[in-house]
Amino acid sequence: MKRHWYHYLWIWSVLYFSLGFFNIAFAWLGLISFFLPLIFAIGFGNKAFCNRYCDRGQLLRMLGSQLGFSRRRDMPSWLKSRYFRYGFLVFFLTMFGQIIYTTYLVFAGASSLQEVVTLFWTIRVPWQWAYSAELTPGAAQFAFGLYSLMLTSALIGIITMLLFRPRSWCVYCPMGTMTQLICKAKGDGTIPAEESVSNGKE
Repeated sequence: MKRHWYHYLWIWSVLYFSLGFFNIAFAWLGLISFFLPLIFAIGFGNKAFCNRYCDRGQLLRMLGSQLGFSRRRDMPSWLKSRYFRYGFLVFFLTMFGQIIYTTYLVFAGASSLQEVVTLFWTIRVPWQWAYSAELTPGAAQFAFGLYSLMLTSALIGIITMLLFRPRSWCVYCPMGTMTQLICKAKGDGTIPAEESVSNGKE
């Protein structure tokens, strides 16, 4: 397969999690992954970001296709269903809302900073070494929450990559579902079929 510059965007994912491991302030950079897909969908009416420029997708492609860690099996139909994708989007947005609410409580002084990273929304891992004194407690709280969300979703993506096709995560990714809804609302916003990841392939 011909290599393009965007195939190396997986480096950004590795860099993001590495920087956040040592300094939680870098977790704020995760907002780029939230806004860019929406900008592409709203501004251009297509899913080019998800299909080509998503660092998460390129990381899964590299691990699953290039390094061969994927079993390359079809996903269960329920994982690809509209009900699961929309349900996961609602759950994801609810968790993001919880992060914002917790951040507000810390900003308002009603709650103290929790220097933990929560994996899979239940496992609380102490992360005190990454706290940066340059951040206010409220800004740090949001950073810990966003890093938790980004790391959890990355781990889920890697698990489904190992079990199924390389980019299986892309099938039910909340941002992908959201941009798909935006594109549908704006009209036909497709890109060439060879770039599609709707089935979790490269």
